[in-house]
Amino acid sequence: MFPGLDPKKMNAVMKQMGIAQEEIDAKRVIIECANKNIIISDPSVTKIKMQGQISFQITGDVSEEEASSSSEDDEDSKFVEDIKTIIEKTGCSEEQAKKALNDTDNDLAEAILSLS
Repeated sequence: MFPGLDPKKMNAVMKQMGIAQEEIDAKRVIIECANKNIIISDPSVTKIKMQGQISFQITGDVSEEEASSSSEDDEDSKFVEDIKTIIEKTGCSEEQAKKALNDTDNDLAEAILSLS
């Protein structure tokens, strides 16, 4: 960090200032953004705790990729949650819940009413 400064002294000074560092053994770091993913391969990750705040310092081979369309995944998970809700509220089978949801154009309330 500072040329000519002994690493042991540097660690002692950092400890006095309330700064703690910890190396994290990571294989890969992925930062998910709205329209892309930033992938850091072979990373060197350092966790830094300073004045109650935790931050990470990451270095490595950086690449980017287009973010996959997660709206399809969101719809699937919502459909599964709706089916679970219908089963909870009506006590019907999974097949009955799926059919009721499909018959009502994915209207949860209408599907529950149709099975009640």
